[in-house]
Amino acid sequence: MNSYEALALSYDELTQDVRYEARADFVEKLFARAKIPVHTVLDLACGTGTMTGILTGRGYELIGVDSSEEMLMAAREKAQALKGIPPLFLHQSMPELDLYGTVEACICCLDSLNYLTRARDVQRTFARLKYFIAPGGVLIFDVHAPQKLEALDAQVFLDERDDVYCVWRTEYRKRAKTLDYYVDIFRLCDGGVWERSFEEHHQRAYTVEELTQWLKAAGFTEIRTHGDMKLRRPGEGEGRIYFSCIRK
Repeated sequence: MNSYEALALSYDELTQDVRYEARADFVEKLFARAKIPVHTVLDLACGTGTMTGILTGRGYELIGVDSSEEMLMAAREKAQALKGIPPLFLHQSMPELDLYGTVEACICCLDSLNYLTRARDVQRTFARLKYFIAPGGVLIFDVHAPQKLEALDAQVFLDERDDVYCVWRTEYRKRAKTLDYYVDIFRLCDGGVWERSFEEHHQRAYTVEELTQWLKAAGFTEIRTHGDMKLRRPGEGEGRIYFSCIRK
C-alpha cells in the first residue's frame, strides 16, 4: 500500500500535538525575509491541508500540492469550511511541480523533503521551485537532521486514540542513509469491527551542506538554517532543521 493511502483517514487525529498554529507563526516570521510582499503561498506536500487552512484564514492565497490523492481528498473536504480565498489543490509530486504562475513564498513542512529518497529528486524539486517562486520570494522548509534519523533505528512507536491504533516500527540503513517505517494501522469500523491496514514509509537523511549546495545550484541565495521554530541557528543535536532562502 502506498504511503498515506490508509493513514490519511486518521492523519489529523494522530497529529494533534504538531502545534500547527505555532509553526504557522514561525513561517510568517520568515516570510518577512522575502524581498517582495507575500500574498500567494505554495504549500508543497500539503498533506491534509492543515497549514493550508491556517494560512488561508490569515489572509493568504494558497496552492496546496501533494502526491497522495487520499491526503488531498481530506484537504479539499476541510477547505470547504474555510473563510477567505478558497485554496487550489493539485495532485503532483514534488520533483514534477508544475504551476500556472508564480508565488511569493513556498513552504514545505514536517520533514516532507526527507520523503524524497533520491538526491536527484531533491535537486529537481529545487530547480522546479526556482521556476515558480517569483524573484525575491522566499522558500521555507524543514528536514530531520541526519543524526535524528539514524537514532530512530530499531524503534517502536505507538499512537492510540479511541478509534485508531497505530504501530510504527523503524529500520535505519546506514549505507543508504534511509529510514524505513513499517506502519500497522488498526481502525474501528461500524459494528465494532477493527480493520487492519499496513503501509511503508521511507525517508532519507540529507546534510545541511548537501542541501545548501543544491539550493545554490538551483538559484537560491541568502540560505539560512534555523532550529525547530527558532530564529537562531540549529543547536547541537537539534532534531529538526528549518531552512529559509531567497529566490534570486
